[in-house]
Amino acid sequence: MQLVRLRLLQPKTLSLGLWLFALAMLVLVAMHLPLATLLQLIAELSAGQWLCWILLNIAIILIAVQRWQVLIRLLQFPIGFSRLLAIRQAGQAISFITPGPQFGGEPLQVFWLWKRNGFALHSALLAVGLDRFYELWINFAVLLLSALLLLATRHASGDYWLEIIAMLCGLLLLLSLLVWLLLSQPQRLSNWLKPLTRRWHQHPRLKNSEMHWQQLGSEIKRVVKTQKPGLLLAIGWSLLGWVALLGELWLLLNFFSAEVSIADFLLIFVAMRLSFLLPLPGGIGTLEAAILWSCQSLGVETSAALGVIALMRLRDLVVLAAGLIFWRSLQSAK
Repeated sequence: MQLVRLRLLQPKTLSLGLWLFALAMLVLVAMHLPLATLLQLIAELSAGQWLCWILLNIAIILIAVQRWQVLIRLLQFPIGFSRLLAIRQAGQAISFITPGPQFGGEPLQVFWLWKRNGFALHSALLAVGLDRFYELWINFAVLLLSALLLLATRHASGDYWLEIIAMLCGLLLLLSLLVWLLLSQPQRLSNWLKPLTRRWHQHPRLKNSEMHWQQLGSEIKRVVKTQKPGLLLAIGWSLLGWVALLGELWLLLNFFSAEVSIADFLLIFVAMRLSFLLPLPGGIGTLEAAILWSCQSLGVETSAALGVIALMRLRDLVVLAAGLIFWRSLQSAK
């Protein structure tokens, strides 16, 4: 029995189980989706609507890359925009197919910056870490603000909304605490992490991990102390990215004639973003369920929800394919 439990806890077994569960959810949702209606809805979109939607999605990607480039410039390691675009999208593709809430490609991004672009290891770690911190912190902050607005307008009711708000507050505080510890007491944070990484300390590439950790702490202190305008500029790019994301959802709802109020729109948005926090690759099944549930609860026509789902998944497939192409090119590059 113990051997069976150990096998069930193996990463490959967990990954396979999550994929099977996610695919089962997707099949369950797909069984209720009229494919003929989906194709008809997409076919009725005009060339102008397609062009507007495509350009907006390209803008969302470029804004995220621009924010990352701003953060990397603070570390005084110049890198071309196109190269950074390839690294980011390749990492995003790996994260998309990795079971978990949009994580998984970060180690490869660190490797590509370190080994393929001449970054110091601590600088590569900080470059990826800063980008993810901005993305997560502002993600949770936007979600928290949206949930509070829903609660204030009484558009959201029930104890579970208070639990969601408490969870988001906890995540924001945890992220802030980790950054504070790294800035003020890096040695204590290092001591906490040592027991978790003890068995890798003798690895040839990790023997100098203590030195890299100290350099990381020193570098982030320097950035916070001397590069405040750049850090604020990165926040501006992050907020612009969220405006574009909100704009895309609003655009899709208008494409399919879904008339919603601002509160209705926020409910759909929050439900969608919360679905990505579940440990399923790409939010498979959970995103579809969130959109259908929120739209049906608001009285939005099912055809509109189906159209939004179809275009979002089409976008995901295109972005995933492009990311895997970038990944292949980065792997083959010397």
